[in-house]
Amino acid sequence: MSATKRGDTLCVFINGKKVTEDHADPETMLLSFLREKMRLTGTKSGCGGGGCGACTVMVSRYQPATRIISHYSANACLLPLCQLHGAAITTVEGIGSSKTRIHPVQERLAKAHGSQCGFCTPGMVMSVYTLLRNNAQPSMEDVTQALAGNLCRCTGYRAIIDGCRSFCQENGCCRSRCGDETPATHQEKPRLFHQEDFLPLDPTQDLIFPPELMLMAETASPQTLTFYGERTTWVSPASLEELVQLKTRHPAAPLVMGNTNTGLDMKFKGVHHPLIICPSRVRDLYEVSRTPQGVWVGAGCTLSELLGLLEKLLPDFPEEKTQLFRALIQQLGRLGNQQIRNVASLGGNVVSAYPNSDMNPVLAAGNGKVRLVSAEGRREVPLNQDFFVGFGKTILKPEEVLLSVFLPFTRKGEFVRALRQAPRKEVSFATVTTGMRVWFSEGSRVVQEVSIYFGGMGPTTVSATRTCDAIVGRPWDEATLSQAYNVLLDELALPPSAPGGKVDFRRCLTLSLLFKFNLEVLQKLREMKVLDEVPEKLLPLPRDIQPTLQEFQAVSEDQNHQDPVGRPVMHRSAISQATGEAVYCDDMPKTDGELFLVLVTSSRAHAKIIDMDVSAALQLPGVVDVITAKDIPGKKERAMFGYSEELLAQTEVACIGQMVCAVVADTKAHAKRGAAAVKITYEDLPDPIFTIQDAIERSSYFEPQREIERGNVDAAFSRVDRVHEGVVQMGGQEHFYMETQSMLVVPVGEEAEFNVYVSTQWPTLTQDAVAETLDIPSNRVTCHVKRMGGAFGGKVIKTSILASITSVAAWKTNRPVRCILERGEDMLITGGRHPILARYKVGFQQDGRILAADLQYYANAGCAVDESVLIAEKILLHMDNAYNIPNMRGRAAACRTNLPSNTAFRGFGVPQSLLVVENMLNDVALVLGRPADQIREINMYQGPSTTHYKMEFSPDNLLRCWDVCKTRCDFTARRTAVHQFNQHNRWKKRGMSIIPIKYGIAFAESFLNQAAALVHIYKDGSVLVTHGGTEMGQGIHTKMQQVASRELHIPPSKIYISETSTSTVPNTCPSAASFGTDANGMAVKNACEILYKRLEPIREKNPKGSWESWVRAAFFEKISLSATGYHRGPDLYIDWDKMEGQPYAYFTFGACCSEVELDCLTGDYRTVRTDIVMDIGRSVNPSVDIGQIEGAFMQGLGLYTLEELKFSPSGLLYTRGPSQYKIPAICDMPLRFNVYLLPESYNPHAIYSSKGIGEPALFLGSSVFFAIKDAVAAARSESGLVGPFSLDSPATAEKACMACASPFTQKVPASKPGSFKPWALNI
Repeated sequence: MSATKRGDTLCVFINGKKVTEDHADPETMLLSFLREKMRLTGTKSGCGGGGCGACTVMVSRYQPATRIISHYSANACLLPLCQLHGAAITTVEGIGSSKTRIHPVQERLAKAHGSQCGFCTPGMVMSVYTLLRNNAQPSMEDVTQALAGNLCRCTGYRAIIDGCRSFCQENGCCRSRCGDETPATHQEKPRLFHQEDFLPLDPTQDLIFPPELMLMAETASPQTLTFYGERTTWVSPASLEELVQLKTRHPAAPLVMGNTNTGLDMKFKGVHHPLIICPSRVRDLYEVSRTPQGVWVGAGCTLSELLGLLEKLLPDFPEEKTQLFRALIQQLGRLGNQQIRNVASLGGNVVSAYPNSDMNPVLAAGNGKVRLVSAEGRREVPLNQDFFVGFGKTILKPEEVLLSVFLPFTRKGEFVRALRQAPRKEVSFATVTTGMRVWFSEGSRVVQEVSIYFGGMGPTTVSATRTCDAIVGRPWDEATLSQAYNVLLDELALPPSAPGGKVDFRRCLTLSLLFKFNLEVLQKLREMKVLDEVPEKLLPLPRDIQPTLQEFQAVSEDQNHQDPVGRPVMHRSAISQATGEAVYCDDMPKTDGELFLVLVTSSRAHAKIIDMDVSAALQLPGVVDVITAKDIPGKKERAMFGYSEELLAQTEVACIGQMVCAVVADTKAHAKRGAAAVKITYEDLPDPIFTIQDAIERSSYFEPQREIERGNVDAAFSRVDRVHEGVVQMGGQEHFYMETQSMLVVPVGEEAEFNVYVSTQWPTLTQDAVAETLDIPSNRVTCHVKRMGGAFGGKVIKTSILASITSVAAWKTNRPVRCILERGEDMLITGGRHPILARYKVGFQQDGRILAADLQYYANAGCAVDESVLIAEKILLHMDNAYNIPNMRGRAAACRTNLPSNTAFRGFGVPQSLLVVENMLNDVALVLGRPADQIREINMYQGPSTTHYKMEFSPDNLLRCWDVCKTRCDFTARRTAVHQFNQHNRWKKRGMSIIPIKYGIAFAESFLNQAAALVHIYKDGSVLVTHGGTEMGQGIHTKMQQVASRELHIPPSKIYISETSTSTVPNTCPSAASFGTDANGMAVKNACEILYKRLEPIREKNPKGSWESWVRAAFFEKISLSATGYHRGPDLYIDWDKMEGQPYAYFTFGACCSEVELDCLTGDYRTVRTDIVMDIGRSVNPSVDIGQIEGAFMQGLGLYTLEELKFSPSGLLYTRGPSQYKIPAICDMPLRFNVYLLPESYNPHAIYSSKGIGEPALFLGSSVFFAIKDAVAAARSESGLVGPFSLDSPATAEKACMACASPFTQKVPASKPGSFKPWALNI
């Protein structure tokens, strides 16, 4: 269907302004319309699939029938523009801006320090704003539900929750900020923010719903709307009759209501529909009618509307009639997120027939039915096993429409329950989900009817018919149930290579969930007075977020009131991030003639390229060119550590996801279609290597391999009381920065000059790479970095390669070229943290002292060397952690495999290194049957100490952190309480762990420890600071502003930092290694000192003058008001031949205690409480530093307990977005999350006695891993299992549940490795 056909005119209001669109394209989503057409770039694109919440907007509609205006949050990335006729859209720009006034939500998120990189902030703001439009005094539960669909990778969520808590009705004064029980006489402890300064919430200031739309809704006689796009036509009928006719004529056309299913297929699978039918204006689809038997609910009702309806129905009926309603309410609360539930329809959810659907098993078990309509009439069909005929298929005929769903009332003695287990507690597809119903006649425990359905146990929702047959007609007791478990295990047998993997766990879950149902039924039978004995009660895991503590040292009383150093200053861009005004790379306006670049990547892991046919791509509309390696005028590869990495593959590919060529076109959509049309012919090469095990067998390594030894390890093993050997594996981790890799290369037009706007941590590397690729001098390339939406180490090496490819396209076409990776591409191409396999042998005495340790680390580096060798080195340099082990040997190898190359990631090998060491100490504790914290204490460094590479240091502050942490978390009393809890609970266990860290700061590569700055003072007294550090959310610009303010003795408001640019500060080093503030702070300080000294004669002449008068006078006296500052950092080194050196400037210390509660039947857990004590010297900015500690901890919690990368047997990454790859959400935050900065600590090696803090706290997330391991050990002891056991990282629900070795786990026969091809590799 061509766009030349004239369709209807779309009318929508955006931020109170009327917008009409004559050529609305059905393939255009609201997000791209807002960003590209309306230039409203505050709404961000984070994942494109409704999984991250960065694009949240508020949709408002007027219902003429009820005269109600409804406001709901929705993901703009999934909302088709054509569906929004007659709606009002509010974006972050519409609620407040720094030009007019900011909204209290924006202000509170910013001032509570809830915005770091700021990319997720507009989405957070809109989720909370929509909540407040509907409920001006929400509860904490309302807030966490509203934010459940919004991901943040920086903050750890605590600050966001504290900002939102101020709107809650149960919000105490400043209880979340004061110390514990502070006596009235005691001076008030400093607070991160002051709630009393916040603007009050004033609903009268909100935008009103446009009266024109009300009038339009009330007067217009409904008629069909038709919109014609470039390839697709959209028809929105106004009546059921017309809908049926359309479906009869076009049976293959999909019906789109919420677009949460069809939209994803179109976006991610390239499915194209020439015609889309949208029945959202057919009133019959929304009708709700009550009958004596139950309630018919229109298939068009959204899941949120269904939830609201069911909650309203509960008080109207006795509890015995609403069992199904209650089960559905429970399931709906955990299905998707608020934004998805607000648009996804009941009918769509039923007919999409997902194998792991949450609704269908409950509807089927509860005897639900559906009403279908077609040209042949209406029919009613039961929702049972016959309704689902295959993967994503039901018995609906192509021309039929699902009209409504019947929810029957339950009878007396009938119970319905919904249970599920998912990889993350909220906003996650279920691993296994179930609906179960049982009916007893009055006064009897004999089962009259039973119905059990499972999702996640096959290609469709399945009925456990044989299991039901084994139960029906028999008394509900232990004997019946034990037979039922055996039948169920046999009936739902998954093949070991079943799609989705986790086969043993899924089979175990069917038994566990039936057992949980059994416990609930027994409670009900007792209530019915059929049972005498008191059955076990299984309470849900705790979920209420508690007030938190953040303690830091106040600045001294004699510090000048305008000196901001040491004070909790808000992130300098927080307000503009919260209003959507902050500019990221992809927010820059399009320039004339700009092209978009999309990469074509290899679909084979190890193959020769036989042919590349680009002819079909070049024929497509909008495609301008295809860039291949032949087009590169300069160097075609990047050299590193004696290896080279091709920019674009020429003759051979080494992994799936390797870049082969790139398509440039006038729009992103055209470039994507062009990329899909490129045909590459491969010839597979034999024996690709994917796993560490494969690499070890084939000796496939990147050289050099490293080794370090202190003492005599072999001799020590012969002298010890006990020896233990162990193996531990740790999975990789995706950076999941909220802003994907982004760049814009603009040819200036003369003398081969280029401006590169890029999201990178190392602008100089990108400058060098682009210059070498184009064969031009570096002085023709200027890199600009305004800010990044997160980076975590992932925007260094790969970014320079992507920028080089983009620059070739700009050079060849002589036009600006933009490249913004989609989330799936980014995850596929850019690699992440190195997975490791480690083997260790430890020798120790009976008293717990470790005398010898031998560790061998293997890291899966992928197909290119990247920074893997440096990471292997850092693994060895940290393998002592906090422990003085006299005889210690470590070896590390980076394995070369056919996977995308892994790269730097916050911690740079340390999180892997230390997990192994701490696991080893844990094993020693388990062997000796002693508490792990005692073993840790016995082996800690004491007094003046020397590391295994002969670097001297004092561990005093490490020991202070440990002691303060134990005191503040009340360790001894809580340890006893945990033990008592475990004695009283069979199926739930608590675990507790306390973990120390010693983290080396700065680069072991000495040349990287340098920095420069350029400071200008303008004639009006304003100051512009530029330095070599890049802002990625860590607050470096804020801290530099504080440094300049102190040194120039002027308020921070006079100081501005615009960007990081290679034309102002050349030859910069990467913002990494937790060294950004140390290096750049000293450079800025140096520049400001020079300028302040230059002004000295002026100040002496006019001591009472103002800053502005001094600056003006200096100009007239021809004194230079611009200065370069420089910092030459410490000369650090490591000599691998002598196995000694000083690779770090100093150490940052910390300790962390976490407690978890674990559900042994499903492996689900909650972090009940976390207390962190960090020694960061004298903090330059406590709010920024505490934010870094909390964010790093949560990223570590994700690494060690949640985040799993899955690769297919052919080396393809399965987990390419937030629906498959789970990073921590608000539901994963510790319920009590306390952070204390160690007082009275000084550090002579860094600016103002501070310490680097970006990376160290990430490892402290492992305290949750070891707490889970502690809880698992308690569960295993119930089955008579004691001593060391294997638990690999991440300790997902699957691994924790299987390690608990419950009777149900032991029933499942383990699949024998090697006897089948697994669905996913263990890399």
